[in-house]
Amino acid sequence: MSSLASTKTAIVIRHLDFEDLGTLAPLLKARGYDVRYVEATLDQLRDLDPAAADLMVVLGGPIGAFDEAIYPFIGDELTLIQDRLACQRPLLGICLGAQLIARALGAQVVGMGMKEIGFAPLTLTPEGQESPLAALGAVPVLHWHGDRFDIPAAATRLAGTDICAHQAFSVGRHVLALQCHLEADPEQIERWLVGHACELAQAGIDLGRLRTEAKALQFDLPRAAGAALSAWLEGVETTPAQGGS
Repeated sequence: MSSLASTKTAIVIRHLDFEDLGTLAPLLKARGYDVRYVEATLDQLRDLDPAAADLMVVLGGPIGAFDEAIYPFIGDELTLIQDRLACQRPLLGICLGAQLIARALGAQVVGMGMKEIGFAPLTLTPEGQESPLAALGAVPVLHWHGDRFDIPAAATRLAGTDICAHQAFSVGRHVLALQCHLEADPEQIERWLVGHACELAQAGIDLGRLRTEAKALQFDLPRAAGAALSAWLEGVETTPAQGGS
């Protein structure tokens, strides 16, 4: 399928270079989005117009959503997300991004006391089975976190796992928050293994197992994740914009 003319914009808040859009990047390009990365650690988040972009994506990172005393930019990031939510414009949060959305909506984010790192399928709620996440089927997705969010009062829980019951939630059609990494490209797993080497060693994670699982999923996972995220984008692109141009 040929790419559509680029008429839409996507702002992507990134915390680590290798935790990027992954397999979501070509999907957005094919759907006609001009993508601009904003580096949360370097750029002035307070200067961004929260309503300007057609889509905002907040990616993951190895810090806590409640760590603004240590990493002050998180305060500006929370404000940006709160303002985006107030505009009711499309917002996708992944891992840390989802935790920040939960905080912005008044929910708690807390440590689990353990790590959930590896590939495993989601268990969808009845609402999740009616959501874009149904396109995942039983395909395992990448989990990589030690914190979890509560489900905000205004949100609908969509999925969980045995280790973490809160894996995804939505608010209307315009907000999707994912604790798991649907965007992660299994063929790029080595970047994650090197970038998070200390965390993996401390958690006693078997790198060989992660490599084997990633290789087995190098075709099925991008295909399933692409279908799920495409279905979500279809919904937000056909919903009239609120609170912004």
